[in-house]
Order: sequence, then C-alpha cells, then structure tokens
Amino acid sequence: MLSDESDIEIVGEAANGRQALLLCSRFGPDLILMDVRMPVMDGLAATKEIKQRYPEISVMMLTMHENPDYLLEALKAGAAGYVLKDAPREEIIEAVRRVRNGETPLDPELAARLLRRLASEGEMRRGTGRPHEAAYAVEPLTPRELEVLGLMKLGRTNRQIAGDLVISLGTAKNHVEHIISKLGVSDRTRAVVQALELGLIDLR
Repeated sequence: MLSDESDIEIVGEAANGRQALLLCSRFGPDLILMDVRMPVMDGLAATKEIKQRYPEISVMMLTMHENPDYLLEALKAGAAGYVLKDAPREEIIEAVRRVRNGETPLDPELAARLLRRLASEGEMRRGTGRPHEAAYAVEPLTPRELEVLGLMKLGRTNRQIAGDLVISLGTAKNHVEHIISKLGVSDRTRAVVQALELGLIDLR
C-alpha cells in the first residue's frame, strides 16, 4: 500500500514489538506503523520504549482494535496517531503524511468515544469535589489558558484561537505551548486528553 507512494520509503518490517525496537537502531526510521497486539512485546509496550529511547521517531498505531482504552494507552505511550486498518487506503496514507507534518491523526469515532468517557469521569470528579490525584501535580492553568484549552478541545488552530480571542498569533502559540508544558505532555491532542482525564475541562 505505502510502497507505491513516491514520498514514502519503507526501510524495514518487524514481526513483533521487540523486533521493531531492534530495527530502530539499525534503520533510524522517521515513522513506525505499529499494531496494538503482537507477540513477544505488544505494540503499546514497544511504543513506550521506542519513544523513551528514540524520541525523534514517530509511532502511529495501525490496528483493527476499536477500543478507546487502547487509544488512551497509545497516546500515553507517545503514539502520534491511531488509525484503523479497515480505513480507506487514502485515509491511511494521508494519516502517515499528517504524522510526518507533526499532526496527530485519530480515528474520529473512537476519539469521540474516548473524549466522552473522559469528560464523564471528569464531571464525576468535579461533582464529588475531589480532583484526580494527578491534578495536584499539575501546575495550575491561568483563566486565559483554560480558555485557550477549551478552544484546543474544539480543534481550533493557533491562528483560529488568536482570532477568537483577539490576540496575536504569537501570544496564542505561547499559551498553547505553556498548556502543553504544564500538563506534561508532548502535543495538543494529549493536552486535551489529559485535561479531560483530570477534570480540568468538559466537552460542553
């Protein structure tokens, strides 16, 4: 499928997570397509170890598992995307290119299920007045950062956030970077997931 694309070069294939890890040092790929369930070492464990050893390598999950728990664990492990194997060929190829451009493509239905669940759990924590234990370790977000985070949740770009809040593009970018840093994550998608999980924002 990918070998027909002129801008994509396949440098190796692995039968399991452990082999994928070993091939990283040999080939130094830009991107790895990883399944969730594999023998010897599963894809989630392999992704976590690859990102720890080779943070410059992107990992995109390509799997048949429509499980929001797997999506959450993949994001926590450092995956840069989660796409289903039965997605149209063009969609998978486009997802690979999006990862290369620094985006985080996620199966939309699965992502929506995960966000609804995390938002529900966050609502329950707010209702009891007891925040998630991890929330105590997060540097507090300012009111403006919470406002920006709410727009990030809607998928707004930095430029759109700047327009919505009538601030400069540079200021919007700085707010996003501060939010990502405070939440201890690596990108916008994980920032939103983390915030929902901690009960800092909801889906409304």
